[in-house]
Amino acid sequence: MHTSETIYTGNLRTTNTHVRSGQQIITDAPVDNKGKGEAFSPTDLVATGLCNCILTIAAQAADEHGFSIEGATGKTTKVMAQLPLRRIAEIVIEYDFSMCNLTEKQQTIIKRVPSLCPVSLSLHPDIKQTITFKF
Repeated sequence: MHTSETIYTGNLRTTNTHVRSGQQIITDAPVDNKGKGEAFSPTDLVATGLCNCILTIAAQAADEHGFSIEGATGKTTKVMAQLPLRRIAEIVIEYDFSMCNLTEKQQTIIKRVPSLCPVSLSLHPDIKQTITFKF
């Protein structure tokens, strides 16, 4: 079974449906690339996907070790390169776990997570991944 179905709806916009759940995501080309910027761009989804993947793996690790990261947040910044071709040059993610009151051991577990994230491991090595943690 396929994962998603995509329809191009015009004006540089797509509607994407997750087959299993029926949930939808709309993408829009960014303003700096002839779009309206009214929704996530495809490259925004890549960067945000990295943030979400790391938080999900962190939650799994926390569960396995008997603690919670509920309330943790992440702020994602996508940096685009223009030459020679438009591409993601860097993804900067700032995580805040300060509301979780983690021990040093728990913080160490969380800091190891980016190296285990399937999205991180799937991105081209030329894409710089700058990940910071606030505890």
